[in-house]
Formats: sequence, C-alpha cells, structure tokens
Amino acid sequence: PKNAVLYIDKPLKQHNLLQTIARVNRLHDQKKHGLLIDYRGILAELDTTLAKYDELAAENVGGYDPKDIAGLYSQMSTEYRELPALHKALWAIFDGVKNKSDIQQLRAVLMPRMVEEHGQMVDVNLKRRDDFYEALTKFAACLKVALQSVAFFEDTSFTEKDRATYKETLKQLTSLRQMVMQDTGEKVDFDQYAEQVKKLLDRHVAGVKVHESEGLYAVGKMGQKPDDNQPETWSEEKTRNETDLIRTRVTKMIDHEMQDDPYAKEAFSALLRKVIAEAESLFDHPLKQFMLFQEFEEQVANRKLENIPTVFDGHRHAQAYYGVFLKTLAAIFNHKQTDEENQRWIDLAFQIDTIVDKAVRENSLSRPDMEKAVRKELLPLLFSTGQKAGFGVDKAQEIIEQVIQIMRAGPADTLRS
Repeated sequence: PKNAVLYIDKPLKQHNLLQTIARVNRLHDQKKHGLLIDYRGILAELDTTLAKYDELAAENVGGYDPKDIAGLYSQMSTEYRELPALHKALWAIFDGVKNKSDIQQLRAVLMPRMVEEHGQMVDVNLKRRDDFYEALTKFAACLKVALQSVAFFEDTSFTEKDRATYKETLKQLTSLRQMVMQDTGEKVDFDQYAEQVKKLLDRHVAGVKVHESEGLYAVGKMGQKPDDNQPETWSEEKTRNETDLIRTRVTKMIDHEMQDDPYAKEAFSALLRKVIAEAESLFDHPLKQFMLFQEFEEQVANRKLENIPTVFDGHRHAQAYYGVFLKTLAAIFNHKQTDEENQRWIDLAFQIDTIVDKAVRENSLSRPDMEKAVRKELLPLLFSTGQKAGFGVDKAQEIIEQVIQIMRAGPADTLRS
C-alpha cells in the first residue's frame, strides 16, 4: 500500500494493465495518490481498456467491479491547472488585509476572537481558521503534484514569476499556520500530509534572502526578536494580536479550568465581561488594552477575588468549598461577618477539604463509595453548623451536593488521572 510511483516499461493490456495500476492505487494514510510514469506510451490505450471494462466485469475476470475504477486516473496537467484557483481561494481568506506581507496583519485575521453570544463566549474566528487550514492543505497538495511534473515547468501559461509566487505563498502561509496553531493550542486534522509538505519546502522552497549580522549578538537571545518581551516596542497589530491571545486564554481558563470552583467561575465570568467592556472603551490605546488583560490574566491564574481570604492561597479545593458557602448562604454573608464568624467558615472549608481528601484516598477504586463517605461525614457536621449559623437541613444538603460536584471535577478526577 505504501507504493506511490509506478514506472511502466513493458507492454500491458486490459486487466493486466488495470492490475498493474492498482498497485499504486491502494489506500495508505500517508499517500493521497499514486504516480504512473509511462515510458511505453501505453496509457494512451487506457481509455480503450476502461471502455472494455464492463465486458471484463461481466466475465468476472479478476473479480472486478465497475465502481472500482470511477475516477481512476487523471493527467498531472489537469491537476496542476487548479493551482491558480486554489491560490486565489487561499488568499481570499485575507481579503481585508492591506499589507499581505505583514505576518501580524495576517495573524490578526485568524487569531481567536472571543465574543459573547447568547450568554456564552464563542470564538468568532474558528470557522475562518478551519477554512484556512483546509485551503492551505489543498493548495500544498496541488503544488506538490505540480513541482513533480515536467509539464508544469514547460507550460507557457505559467511564468517563472507564477511558480516563485506559489512557492513563496506556501512558505509564508505554512509559517503562519504554525504560528496560529501555537497561539490557539489547536490540534488540526489536516496534518496527514505534513511530512510530505516539509519535504516539499526543503526541496523546492529556498530562503528569500541571507542577511549579514551587524555587531555582536547575545547567544542567549538567538532566535528571539529584540522586541519579543517589550510590549512598548510592539507594532499596533502585534499588540492587538497578543491582547486577543490573552483574552482567549483567560476565557478558556474560566470555562474549562474552573469546573472545580463554581463560585470562582461565576465571579470571574462577570469580571471578564467588565474587563472586555473597559477594553473596548480603550480601543484607540492597544497597549493599555494589553496591560489590562495581562493584569486580569494574572488575577485569574491565581484565582484572586476580593471576598476570598488570602489564607486560601495555594489551597484551591478549600477555596472552592468556601465559595460554596458564599453562593449557597448569600443571605448570611450579605451581613458583615465578625472575624470570629469568618474564621469559623474558613475552618469549616479546610475541614471539608480534609474529609474529601480522606474519602478519595480510601475509596480510590469506587466513586460511589467516595461520595457515600463524604455525605456520611458532612451531613452531621453541616447540620450542627446550621443550628449555630441559622440555616436548615435543606441548605446543608445543597452544600453537600455542590461539594460532591467539586470533588468530581477536582480531587477525585485528579486522583484518577
């Protein structure tokens, strides 16, 4: 199945010819098509052979089925003539870009752009990135075929400038694709020809220009641009791109990494909306937007909230249980707590953390047993606390269920991993 090229240098007819062609027509993950190199000129007779194929099928010669040969082959000239259309379709994705040589302007078109729709944050550029990945893959596959064909270089409808443009486009947009995938952390399904495209770039696409270095260059900074870590020196396009990148990271952090802390997730979601509104008011000041989101990202990463005591720093699960109290017992917490009362809730959060940790470790092979153990320990504890604080069994049960949900998303899931 890996055979990709067949050199024909002997007379072949009818089913023998079809059997031979089938050797490079077998499916394989790393092969899109096979190539037939005809030294005998017998492929000119292939159409006649195919016309007689129904007769072969009727005679059951070789067990053929007429459906097997649908779209069996095409001339390479037919394939590479699609290059102009594929090239145009690829660049159409960037129609609104003024300077298509500016990688940051191209990057901005594909950067994740989180917008609130129907109460949820969605990436409005997701489909555009998918279209770009697919268009680039088709263009690269077609160019690969073209560069393997002598006819492509002899075809007067393509100039040397055209061929150079196609190569440079592949080089430029392949680099862009790698950059965007790093930005988004995406795993794209269009990588099946990545190895072939790499060989294509190495063999056919040369560097644009070699620049002589001026003066000394710090070894520790090799591969970095001087302004990589200095936002003040970034271009406006790069600053906006980096801001969008932080905005995407923060949104994912809140949506996916805070399943183990419902209170923090809800609180930071509300804060994110405020930060976005403030950033929009600073549209003419990209650097201020960047600094605003950078500060907010640090706050989210550390889960810093005004009404969460600093004693919970480094104790994420205990903090989540304290957040359950804030959500479930809002009526109690709306009244100013004394230091003694607040300390009681802090101690209770850490006590719950100890109970959950013990239940998870002692029942690691059975999630139902974990939850049963937690319920057994928490019900009398919360019932006793409720009598002192002024809440009943219903609120105690509600707190227990939220603790169980946090345990599923946090400690129990961590242990299982």
